Amino acid sequence: MNSEQRLKTGWLVCQAQVLSSLNIADTRATRRRGLVGQTEVTTPLLIDSCRWIHTFGVKCELDVAFLDEQLQVIKTLRMKPSRIGLPVPKAAHVLEAEAGTFDNWGLVVGHKLEARLT
Repeated sequence: MNSEQRLKTGWLVCQAQVLSSLNIADTRATRRRGLVGQTEVTTPLLIDSCRWIHTFGVKCELDVAFLDEQLQVIKTLRMKPSRIGLPVPKAAHVLEAEAGTFDNWGLVVGHKLEARLT
């Protein structure tokens, strides 16, 4: 697998607290692949340069957060498999996690996130 196809890894931080390890899709190939084929999401995925997602090929329900340029949460929703989401015009990034994760974290609109590369 070449570097274009590998996910970067890091930590997802909110309010000075580490929420989770993190995979980061920041290339065309990794953004396109996303979570396709996943039956569960053990590590959340941050997709750079993204305003909308679909869940075709994803086999589990997802929590989805749309983030602005500063990684502030501007919208959250839950998506079932085989759905197409509407674009969120002010979004610059999308965070995907297994359904229920955002409730466990207490993640809401207005929270500012940080992705720390490992």
